[in-house]
Amino acid sequence: MMVLICHEKGNILFDLGCHPDAGKKGYWPDRVWKAERYFHEPEQELEAQLALCGVTPADIDTVVLSHLHEDHTGNARLFPHAALYAPKNEYLDAMWSVCTNPDTGYVKAEVTAPYREVHLIDRDFELLPGIEIVNLPGHTNGLLGMVLHTEKDGVLIFPQDAVFCEESYGPPARLPGGFEDSVACLASIEKVRRLQVQYGATVFFGHDPENFPKYRHAPAFYE
Repeated sequence: MMVLICHEKGNILFDLGCHPDAGKKGYWPDRVWKAERYFHEPEQELEAQLALCGVTPADIDTVVLSHLHEDHTGNARLFPHAALYAPKNEYLDAMWSVCTNPDTGYVKAEVTAPYREVHLIDRDFELLPGIEIVNLPGHTNGLLGMVLHTEKDGVLIFPQDAVFCEESYGPPARLPGGFEDSVACLASIEKVRRLQVQYGATVFFGHDPENFPKYRHAPAFYE
């Protein structure tokens, strides 16, 4: 799930989806390509989705990556002009991995893509008024979620792969399909639950095919 936030202080893109060539053998590392398949229509590509909102890649001021897996970094090449915020531990792990292992689980061109500036995050903080970045490790060694405070639609929480789907959210919390640290993963799910209760928020599940059609998709929006 990619999220576009149009804020009075700039346009933010949370995660970057898959590269248009990700479904072709040879683009993703072999171990990833053998384990996963990517199918899409041209109108589902990032640039086409941004166009539905009257936005181009050049209009994006800030990119926030929840983590560095290939289905979240695919369009990194489009944003050399933007500031990047990424989870510190995993960014460093991914950078080391792609520079030392030709068949890593990461895509080297995406992990090493240039940005105007890079901010590595290891704490919860307010990115801009109404936009909180929260640490949710477990799925990877560092993962960032986003909490949006909207004027009309309340508080929206995007935990990305920290909470794969409604089934893993529970209660009780259940481990998602892939994780590096089971204890941290379950703790992060409970952190999302505490935030939901605190704010009376809506939680969006990024890998949930049953819930995804219920969300507003471009050009519809939350405000």
